[in-house]
Amino acid sequence: MKKTLISAAAFALVSAALISAGYATAKTDNNRVFNVNDSVKFPPNSWRIVKHTFRVQIPRNNNTLSQLIIDTPSSVAVSNDIDVLDDKGQKININISVNGRRILIDFPEKVISNTKLLIEFNKVRQPTVGPASVYSLWAKAVGNDTEIPVGTAQFSTF
Repeated sequence: MKKTLISAAAFALVSAALISAGYATAKTDNNRVFNVNDSVKFPPNSWRIVKHTFRVQIPRNNNTLSQLIIDTPSSVAVSNDIDVLDDKGQKININISVNGRRILIDFPEKVISNTKLLIEFNKVRQPTVGPASVYSLWAKAVGNDTEIPVGTAQFSTF
């Protein structure tokens, strides 16, 4: 009975020593410098589905808007689930095309001027850790192919 109890205790101590040594071990050399090996990252990187919303003011004195161009950051994946609303909350008819990381939003029907637009990216896949996601926005006016810089929008990770 005593042998079984001593064997079980020895086995438990050896198992505990082996398990804890697998996560991180600190070693010293003759200069008393510490070094950590075999570290474990917890929690692992994960992704979330979030909604990114931009509010863009279209000035009164400019020509009407024909296209909005949005460069998406490499840290996110944007779906085609995009809504554009006017300042009254009414959905605006748009055509969306994607060219690499660039999203082109065309306004085929309505004349867009002197209003605020709400652009909603409804299903954005964003990491929970890492740098902020920075979008760059440009606009094109009717009858002009010049890209006018609008600004940037930044969304933090959480």
